[in-house]
Amino acid sequence: MLAYWAKTTPAHFFSRVACGALALFLAAGAGRAQTLESLARAFHLHRTPANQAALQRFAAAHPKDQDGALALLALAVADREQGRSAEALRHLSLAPTRLAKLADYLAYYRAAAEFDLGNFAAPVQDLEAVWKADPRSPLQGDAAMLAARAHRESGRPADAVAVLRAYYPSLPQPAGDLLLASCYRAANDLASAVVYYQRVFYEYPATGDAEQAGSALQELKLELGELFPPPTTQAMFQRAERWLHAGDRQRARAEYTAIAAQAAGADRELARVRLAEIDYFRYENLAAYANLKALQLSSDEADAERLYYMLECARRLEREDQIRDAIDRLAQAHPQSPWRLKALVSAGNRYLVENQPELYEPLYRACYESFPADPQAAYCHWKVAWRQYIERRPDAAGYLRDHLMKFAGSESSSAALYYLGRLSEADGRPGDARTYYAEAVGRYPNHYYSGLATQRLLDPAVLKTTESASVREFLSSLPRPPRRPAESFEPAPAARARIERARLLSTAGLAELCERELRFGAGADGQPQLLAIHLAQAADSPFRALHIMKSLLPDYMSMPVESAPAEFWRPLFPLPYRAALELYSKQRGLDPYLVAGLIRQESEFNPEAVSPAQAYGLTQILPSTGRALLKMSRRRFRPAMLFAPELNLRLGTMYLRTVYDQNGGQWEQTLAAYNAGASRVRNWLTWANYREPAEFAETIPFSETRNYVFAVLRNALIYRKLYGSGPLAAPRQKKQAPH
Repeated sequence: MLAYWAKTTPAHFFSRVACGALALFLAAGAGRAQTLESLARAFHLHRTPANQAALQRFAAAHPKDQDGALALLALAVADREQGRSAEALRHLSLAPTRLAKLADYLAYYRAAAEFDLGNFAAPVQDLEAVWKADPRSPLQGDAAMLAARAHRESGRPADAVAVLRAYYPSLPQPAGDLLLASCYRAANDLASAVVYYQRVFYEYPATGDAEQAGSALQELKLELGELFPPPTTQAMFQRAERWLHAGDRQRARAEYTAIAAQAAGADRELARVRLAEIDYFRYENLAAYANLKALQLSSDEADAERLYYMLECARRLEREDQIRDAIDRLAQAHPQSPWRLKALVSAGNRYLVENQPELYEPLYRACYESFPADPQAAYCHWKVAWRQYIERRPDAAGYLRDHLMKFAGSESSSAALYYLGRLSEADGRPGDARTYYAEAVGRYPNHYYSGLATQRLLDPAVLKTTESASVREFLSSLPRPPRRPAESFEPAPAARARIERARLLSTAGLAELCERELRFGAGADGQPQLLAIHLAQAADSPFRALHIMKSLLPDYMSMPVESAPAEFWRPLFPLPYRAALELYSKQRGLDPYLVAGLIRQESEFNPEAVSPAQAYGLTQILPSTGRALLKMSRRRFRPAMLFAPELNLRLGTMYLRTVYDQNGGQWEQTLAAYNAGASRVRNWLTWANYREPAEFAETIPFSETRNYVFAVLRNALIYRKLYGSGPLAAPRQKKQAPH
């Protein structure tokens, strides 16, 4: 572990109150800070007169130090939120010289209180401290909004516009655009006001701000008459699409109807197509197909979209001739349209799920041959390449190499390397195999196939050979996806300052501001990996910590486990309820790390998780399964019982062991059945003569299930690296799992 972590991460840093642990981080006078933190937290959780009085007494007892100033800030924030702005100002006036590191927060809340009291001159001057703060303040956008309101109330709308424009990227939206529009209107720049009101109305239709913008637009339309700038057709389409994505098909239909009535040419035709599509989204497939078919269009874009949705309707109605007709017409009339690409992939996937390679292969070929630069080309090429491999065709190796050459960074590149290694082994070229396996391990850490490649590298026949120069030359010639630089976990000055500011906010019980400070710093200062750790370790639950880490570090899986300290990986791969998890796993003869890997994928360790399919708890047990597993018990079953972590772990491991036994001790099959059901797995097992479990996993036609299997097994390997040692263990074989 880095010396930094050893020196600055005390045991109580793992507090489960949001940002609460930061109150002790790097703190001098730990006893006094802890007292303040507990008082401030109690006050912000329960704003009773007694808690307020206790915090006031603490502030009075520390009139000259930083902790007393933090207590005053905590009181001021609460005062302002509860409409006691005069009291907030009184508290803030006593704090500035003792709290220079949070000068921007003091300035903002002082300005906000002044504004609430009708003093519109003071805020503009006070807010300079926010805009000049170093490190950059997360309150910049809020400060600009406050300053603009002060300028507007003081009769200086042009100054309000200027400050909003100066800090426009930081403004919260759509509130920022709504305020900017009102300031333009106050400055009598009505055309600009219309532009920003329209942004709110058309881009954020489901918000209260959009309702205000709509009312303002109606007034301005009457005021401007013929000079009123009409909305663009693109904006009108955007509003309709937003309603459709929000699930409000009735409003989407009204918007498209309005466009069809007002627009002309290609826009009108596209609106008519979209109106017919709404029936498709309502699962009225016969009506949608008939309406789409009846349209006579001259616009290529509208016609291509029409044909695509005719195909989708036909797919739902299982009308093969109409599916093929739509594909043929797209190829003839719109060969380079993205709608043709969508149609090829959609139809190809249909036939893939039905195991009809003679139908899906030409569609996937057309996809990557006609659209080689599109991201979906890699997916389509891999499906064709995999068919060559699983059917043991002689040109399989050529397809795998082509995939590596043409699609750098494809999510199937690790699979291509692994299976090239397997082909090399089968052909008696262990040196070639070793080279492919080493590349898979080095280039794609934490992938399912890099784990398999690592195991193959330990095979004596491969281990005793040397790498192949010709294969290494081929691999060196491949385009390589950009590799992320090694991350530093030693805080730079900006990160250290940000952590200190967050610690002070946490000490004052201001958990939301603490989290906002760290999130802002993660984007503004660099070193998001470091600030994410602090946020995660201070989170109030393991699954909340996991969400924080994943939101701030979306590409974390590209990092080798060995490249970061345990404090980075453990929030990403948490192990709460460890005693119960290990107990029930061992009772069922299961590897606890694999069970942990499954739970991470199922619920991310949220004991109250409920899936769209109404599966409950850590291991996502269906109530029907839970009831069946407890049928020998005299306890009356209720679905909410599955939220109890210990019971859920007991039942989940019991069920997992049952599924494992049903699948002959093959984890890939077991996990596929756990995710997609036993009947589907039985069907998929008939599709090929699989030589190893990985071939079955790669053949799974559902991307969700295939990726689930890969992820759980990858998770298990990472859990073992973090919390255990040795190879991943297979479950014990026994006649009957205990109940």
